[in-house]
Amino acid sequence: MRIENEKIYPNCEIITRTVEVGGLTKSQLIEKLQQYSILMNESGERLLADDKFTTSDTKYSLQTVELTVGDLGFHDGATTAQIFKRASELGLELCPLELGPHLRLEYLDQPEGYFGNPLRRHQAPAGSITIASEILSEDDDFPKGLYLRRINGVLWLRGYRADHLHVWNPGDHFIFCQTKKNLKE
Repeated sequence: MRIENEKIYPNCEIITRTVEVGGLTKSQLIEKLQQYSILMNESGERLLADDKFTTSDTKYSLQTVELTVGDLGFHDGATTAQIFKRASELGLELCPLELGPHLRLEYLDQPEGYFGNPLRRHQAPAGSITIASEILSEDDDFPKGLYLRRINGVLWLRGYRADHLHVWNPGDHFIFCQTKKNLKE
């Protein structure tokens, strides 16, 4: 039995952040990640190396919202397409892919995600935050996007793969955009 007044976005707890994006080339972004000892998995490296991953020459500011799949009203989980559609209906937007590295560089105090949580195969890891962004390729072997994670004290920017049938858990965290503003230099 469901409660009538479900706590779904925007009537739920969310985390908002303002993130400055742009102004760096791909190679400058990668160099900065290395300077901060941020690690990447093979999928993340492959995504950043792809020609479809672009960066903006102009700095701009994004207002982001972090919420769970359950906060979007999916208490039994949902596919990526369902999550993105619901978020759009609620006035949220997909993030540019370049938000991932910029957010990782700004969010250096992410809580530890492991702490004895069991590994979950083919599911978002405990403590991870997935950046909701446009999917660059329908190829199931190509990474679909990026997520942030802290594992045993190490910060990661990781790519993930999920086909169109993958069901995200209600507690999985996503970041969407609210607004985008150009920054005056």
